[in-house]
Amino acid sequence: MKSDFLMHIQFSPERSLQEQIREHLLAAMRNGVFADNALPSCRKLASQLRVSRNTVVLVYDRLVDEGYLVSHQRSGYYPCPEAFSAQALKSPIKDNHSRHTVSGAKPSQFWFNRIKQDVSSQRNIAKPSNWKDYPYPFLFGQPDHSLFPLNHWRECCRLSQRTGVVKDWVSDSIDCDDPALIKQLQSNVLPKRGIQAKQEQILVTIGTQNSLYLLAQLLVGDNTTLAIEEPGYPDVRNIFSTSGANILPINLDEQGIEVSPALKQCDYVYVTPSHQVPSNVTMSMQRRQELLDAAEAYDFVIIEDDYESEINVLSHASPSLKSLDKHGRVIYIGSMSKSLSPGLRLGYMVADTPLIQSARALRRLMYRHPPANNQRTCALFISLGHYDAYLRKLHICYQERWSVMRQAIEHYLPQCVTTETVGGSAFWLKLPDPIDCEQFAQQAKNIGVLVEPGTVHFSRFNLDSRRYIRLGYSAIDTDKIEAGIKKLAELLPENQVPEYQVPEYQG
Repeated sequence: MKSDFLMHIQFSPERSLQEQIREHLLAAMRNGVFADNALPSCRKLASQLRVSRNTVVLVYDRLVDEGYLVSHQRSGYYPCPEAFSAQALKSPIKDNHSRHTVSGAKPSQFWFNRIKQDVSSQRNIAKPSNWKDYPYPFLFGQPDHSLFPLNHWRECCRLSQRTGVVKDWVSDSIDCDDPALIKQLQSNVLPKRGIQAKQEQILVTIGTQNSLYLLAQLLVGDNTTLAIEEPGYPDVRNIFSTSGANILPINLDEQGIEVSPALKQCDYVYVTPSHQVPSNVTMSMQRRQELLDAAEAYDFVIIEDDYESEINVLSHASPSLKSLDKHGRVIYIGSMSKSLSPGLRLGYMVADTPLIQSARALRRLMYRHPPANNQRTCALFISLGHYDAYLRKLHICYQERWSVMRQAIEHYLPQCVTTETVGGSAFWLKLPDPIDCEQFAQQAKNIGVLVEPGTVHFSRFNLDSRRYIRLGYSAIDTDKIEAGIKKLAELLPENQVPEYQVPEYQG
C-alpha cells in the first residue's frame, strides 16, 4: 500500500540534500509513520521536495544497502521491520516527572537529600545562548568563526582517516596520549614559551578547567590553602573550593599579583601571568622573579595558567614562569581553546614526572584520555604549519580590533580606563560611581550591546567589585566596535558623546 505521507524539509545550505532527506526519512520510520506502508515513490518524493529524482534514488538505494529499507519489485520501498523493532521501548509510566518517589517526597527533594555536594549555586560566568543575534557582542572568549581555517582543518581530518593512520587512534589507548600530538607540543608549541619537556612530563587534557580539576583532586587536602588573584578567574575559585581548599584572594597592581608575606600561609598560588584574567595585566619580569623566589622561600607551588600568551599587540610575549623555574615549583597549564577553538576542548599540563603520573592515573578513572581522533587531527594541523599560520592571522586581526577598540574607549569612555595592557582579547573597565555593573550590563543588553559584568571575578563582596565590566573583541566585527562603544557611552549619566571617526588602522 502506498503512503500518503507528505514530507516537507526546510533545507539548510550548510548540509547536503541527501543528508537532510535521509535524516527526515529515518526519523519518520522510527516514529512508525509508514508502518506497513510503502514510502513515497522516488518521483513523488522528489516532486514534493523539489529536488532531482536522482537525489532521492541515491538516498533510497543507500538505505537499502544499510538494511533500513527493503525494495519490493513493482511495489516500492518498505521499512525493514528488523531495523526498527527494538529501537524504542515504551515506558509504562506516562508522566515520570510528576510522580512521587517511594518515600513520598517530590523528585527535587528526593535528590536534594542525596546530593552530597551541590555546585549549581556557584557563581559562574554567564553568556546568552543567542549572543550571535545581538548587533554588538562584546563577549569574551567567543571566536570569530570567519577566521577559523576550516579547509585546513578538514584536510587534517581527512589525513587522520587514512588507512595507515586510523589504526593509531581507533583502538583504546587506555591512558596514553597520541604520541604525534605530544611530539608537536614538545617541538612546536612549548618551545615558543621557552619550555623544554620530556614526554613523561606532559599530559593532554580536555582543557584548562579539566587540568585544574585534576590538580584540585590530587593536591587539595585538609587545611590546603590556595592563593588566587583578586579579581581573578572564577572557575579556579570554584574548582578548588569544591575540593575543600581555603581560598586566599591576593590583590593585583600594575605588575601583576602582589608578592607579600601573606603568601607564607599558602600551599599553592594560581596566576595568569601572560594576560591576567580579567584585568589583562601582564606580569613584569621583575614580578615573575619575585614570585619564583617567594615560592622557594615560603615553600609553595605555582600553578601557571598561561592564558592568551599568543595575543600580544604591543610587544613580544614574556617568558613563561615554567621556563624560568629552576626548582620544579611551577605546574604549567596550556590550552588550544582560545588560540584554536573552544569547542575542540584540548589542553595540556606540564609538570614533574611524579605529578603527571598521578594525574594520568586519575584521568583514566574519569575518561581515560581525550578523543584520540581529535588529538591526531590537531597534531597534523600543527605539523603542517596551519596552526602557526592561523596564529599569525589572528594576530593581525586582533591587533586591528584592539587598536580600534582602545581608541574608541579612550574617546568615549576615558573615565572608565583602568590599566594599560599590551594585548589580550578584552578590556577591563571601571564604571563611574555609583553605577552598578549588573544593572549597566542589562541596560546595554536592552539596546543590543552585550558586555560582561565583573562581579563574578571577585571573591570579596564590596561596592568596588560592582563597578567593573569586561569587553571582549574577538567575536565582534571591526567596523561595529566604534558604534557599540558609543552606545555604551550614551548609557552613562550626563555623558555628552562627541562626534568621532575611528582613525584608519595602520597595520
